[in-house]
Amino acid sequence: MQVPPDGRTLYGIQLPVQSQSTIYAEPWEAAAGPDDLAAVARAADRAGFAYVASCDHVAIPRRLASAMSTVWYDPVATLAFLAGVTERVRLLSHVAVVGLRHPLLTAKQYATLDQLSGGRLILGVGAGHVREEFEALGVDFERRGSVLDESIDALRVALGPDEFPEHHGKLYDFEGLGQLPRPAQDRVPLWVGGSSPAAVRRAALKGDGWLPQGDPRERLPAQIARVRRLREEAGVEGPFVMGAIVEPLYVGTPTWDVGRRTIAGAPDALAESLRAYRAMGVDQVQVRFRSRGCSELTDQIGAFGAEIGPLL
Repeated sequence: MQVPPDGRTLYGIQLPVQSQSTIYAEPWEAAAGPDDLAAVARAADRAGFAYVASCDHVAIPRRLASAMSTVWYDPVATLAFLAGVTERVRLLSHVAVVGLRHPLLTAKQYATLDQLSGGRLILGVGAGHVREEFEALGVDFERRGSVLDESIDALRVALGPDEFPEHHGKLYDFEGLGQLPRPAQDRVPLWVGGSSPAAVRRAALKGDGWLPQGDPRERLPAQIARVRRLREEAGVEGPFVMGAIVEPLYVGTPTWDVGRRTIAGAPDALAESLRAYRAMGVDQVQVRFRSRGCSELTDQIGAFGAEIGPLL
């Protein structure tokens, strides 16, 4: 995925239901299921959203379950399911903790997804943060940054055009092992998530895009400037998609308490607020809507696509 040449801001959505951290999940999601997930993805597809996104956690320890919940759908299975009920919207893993799995396994899963979806995959990757997941799967939590660095290098090859990819590194070593199908895309976009100094550097030097995690508006300009500086100093060229996660939104005048951080109002007012991200250098914004049920959410998605999207 590349930035539109006409300066438009792309917009995508982290899907509800598939991850239910108490930080952002709405109460109705607890009783929701595949039909609701499919309805939301279809609504985003119709409304011109650039992507729908799914998270990645294998298992949540009891100490974190009350805050994070244990509802985390597998991203490959989820995105493959949604590929079958949508037509054009891209499929983003936001983010896959690829260090938990061997790169050849990750490549097999996501290459197949890209092929089955007609080339709609965006592979978002991140280092992860739950120690117990790493320990249970036999991966060194303390070295997760270096593991991710090499995983990205290995995945570049394993998701490339060669049937028999070759990689020789400190952690992974493979050659002479064929994998078909190859991805439908010549180059699968790889976006790096995280806002720590190490994550920002990794995104700048190894990624095709950056997925910040929780950076408020006032912090973004400095982060974006650092990404650009790192790429320039390293001589890294080529398309790069700068991202942002925006405040919760509600299109229109709410008749219920949507929370003080939520930006609500008429479409032109919301569009003006979101255009500030473009002025910072952001290419794509990830939105999330407040809602009391699936139908309200799909209505919000439709209203955003029809009335706000064209103004971005």
